[in-house]
Amino acid sequence: MARILIIGGSGFIGRQIAGRLRDRGHKVVAASRREVDLARDSEARLRDKVASFEIVVNCAGLVRDDGANSMDAVHAEGACNLFRACLAAGVAQLIHISALGVESDGETLYQRSKAVAEEQLTALDPTGARLDWRILRPSLVVGRGGASTRWLLAAAVLPWLLSFGDGAWRFQPVHVADLAEVAARIAEGAPSPRRLDVVGPEPMTTDALLALLREWLGLKPTRFFRVPYRLFLLAASIGGRVSTGPLNREVIKLLSRGNVADCAPMTAALGRPPRAIRDALALEPACEADRRAARLFFLPPVLRGSLGLLWIATGLLSFGLYPQEKSYALLAEIGVHGALAEFALYGGAAVDLLLGALLLTRSRPALVGAAQLATMLAFTIIATRLPSDYWLHPFAPLLKNLPIAAAILVMIALEA
Repeated sequence: MARILIIGGSGFIGRQIAGRLRDRGHKVVAASRREVDLARDSEARLRDKVASFEIVVNCAGLVRDDGANSMDAVHAEGACNLFRACLAAGVAQLIHISALGVESDGETLYQRSKAVAEEQLTALDPTGARLDWRILRPSLVVGRGGASTRWLLAAAVLPWLLSFGDGAWRFQPVHVADLAEVAARIAEGAPSPRRLDVVGPEPMTTDALLALLREWLGLKPTRFFRVPYRLFLLAASIGGRVSTGPLNREVIKLLSRGNVADCAPMTAALGRPPRAIRDALALEPACEADRRAARLFFLPPVLRGSLGLLWIATGLLSFGLYPQEKSYALLAEIGVHGALAEFALYGGAAVDLLLGALLLTRSRPALVGAAQLATMLAFTIIATRLPSDYWLHPFAPLLKNLPIAAAILVMIALEA
């Protein structure tokens, strides 16, 4: 039984590797970013954190920059600090999860930052004499719960399937269970090359993969709608700004290059051929929850954005786009006059603008939603002093608070 630390252990791949190692009897600590943060922890601090472990598995990775938590900070500088820390602490083995297609002169920052780590690890200990290191380079990893898989499933439930790059982009997708299995075997001493391309048994096009995922969801086949590359790249750029999901300009550029490799080394390291994606998915049949999650995938940014714009519009109207004398007359109907009315009008408008802006910038949407519910409840309680016309009017100016409150609750549930 080995003592194993998994960095990025709360992520999709990290959870799978942790589960496989625990099932084989090892003592595993799956560390989240709160516990081991490659973007912020110094080499000395990392050395202290890895010192009590025999094996370290680095699964930390990003598909987009997020402030200080950037690809350069995590993939390059942070990973190199980790490698030096493992050497200094006397860690016996390191398994580093990289990616297929990583190149120092790659077109994307993702490729280049990952390449820095691979080159640095090789330079630190070329033969693995002091630190028995392995680099695993997976192609597209498929499996329930994966960010890329969730996005692909959402695309697979659309009325028409989107055909990217003329449907000719080729991957060699590997199921996450096979990636976890090969990582566990290597941790236990199974022979493998220093760099191992982790791929499935055969290449697939994007069209074939989407059709397969639609079939897995239990949906009828449908037509493909070709999306020009430039249009898809534009959509990915916008998606990268309004969503935290895996779709962004960098990822699309990476995928458009293709992602295939020889499967023989993977077969040897795994001790068997990797499972075809169709066969691997058949072992975990889709359920109604999978179909519901796929249909809801694209809705959170739409819901969050519409609510944010509603709050901003309300604030701007209160600041003067709506006649102020009518706003003061409304406040007078509930007994608010003078300086208090002015404070209520402009203070309320400022709160509306702030909450709307926070939603549009994706700043803790669940917490902002709770604040919106609180302000709506306070306003509704105050509004009980208004004449009944405000409740019984055909346009339902106050009754509309009920569906808006329901929409906020749905947003909180989806964003939590």
